[in-house]
Amino acid sequence: MVVAEKAKRLKSEGRDIISFSIGVPNFLPGDHVYAAAREALAKDTGQYGSNRGSDALLDAFIAHIAQIGLNGYERANVATGIGAKHVIFNLCEALLDEGDTICFAVPYWTSYVDIAEIVNAKIELLPCPASQDYKMTPAQLDAALAKKPKVFLFNNPSNPTGMVYSKDEITALADVIAKYPDTWVITDDIYNRMVFDGLGYHNFVHARPELRDRVIFLDSLSKTYGMPGWRVGFLAGPESVAKAIATMNSNHITNIPEVVTAAAIAALSGPQTIPEQKNAEFAAKRDQVLAMLATLPGVVCPRPQGAFYVFPDISVAFGKTHGPTGQKIANDVDFCNALLDAKGVACVPGSAFGEPRALRISYTCPTPQLAPGLQRFKEFFEELK
Repeated sequence: MVVAEKAKRLKSEGRDIISFSIGVPNFLPGDHVYAAAREALAKDTGQYGSNRGSDALLDAFIAHIAQIGLNGYERANVATGIGAKHVIFNLCEALLDEGDTICFAVPYWTSYVDIAEIVNAKIELLPCPASQDYKMTPAQLDAALAKKPKVFLFNNPSNPTGMVYSKDEITALADVIAKYPDTWVITDDIYNRMVFDGLGYHNFVHARPELRDRVIFLDSLSKTYGMPGWRVGFLAGPESVAKAIATMNSNHITNIPEVVTAAAIAALSGPQTIPEQKNAEFAAKRDQVLAMLATLPGVVCPRPQGAFYVFPDISVAFGKTHGPTGQKIANDVDFCNALLDAKGVACVPGSAFGEPRALRISYTCPTPQLAPGLQRFKEFFEELK
């Protein structure tokens, strides 16, 4: 957000800025979503809604996740929130007491650390550098779970790396999780419909059905449907957890607004043409970004297969100077600041995600901006001395 604000300020000052920074999908949902919202407004009751979410919304979500093989969930297993981030926050408040440990991989989504610190939890980090494709190994997870953390938080596909765990990789991790019955597992998988190359989405519950008693699956409208501002998140998991989140909602938000509920139902239940089309477009954009990065000597970038991010290790640039401006590049923050100042391209430093050797490129900008932005990035790198 800080990078996005700086880019916005420079743009307001007349600079030609291309943003690869903020993680928004940059498309809008289909007309049927807006039609449902308008109809809901016309019939608005003005009353309170359900703390858990309306029955119709819960049913739409249950049918939605059944399409990715998460079957057997009922309304009692499901709850909603004001976006997936709110659901994660509520889960951490419900599951973690002060001093309990939560563990997750590095790189991580920035809110994980903030939320854990707010609820006074201890954090156990599992470093997963580019040399291991930004993915945790079963041995790493085994060592972490042997310390008996209260919660293991897992993100697949990943923000910021775009990496996706294969079926075999998920199975191997699920086998480890099965050994440690005292740890709750949260799968923050809001990009589950944005998977490329025919890899498919896989969950621990697919591999080990007995884990459904302590695996909590998270989803959202934001990325799949181009609806980040509508703020609708979901969880599916054990009945006791869903009930706890409904109780949290009753004290935090009361309910999701009626018009938003109607739009969410339409998105989940209506035509999926736009999400499917955008998924194909994102895969093509991914390939453009990787092709450019492959021309930069010393840059290491595991091939992402989901979401809409690329996370190259650009540490080869550290210690160099940008020739035309004389700016020194000591770290990822210097690199991103110099890139923005010199070329008008905004990226997010990897240190925001716990990996200071890298940066995040979000390639959801309008298609006509992608090639020029990548060319500017390439020119900047070539101008380093």
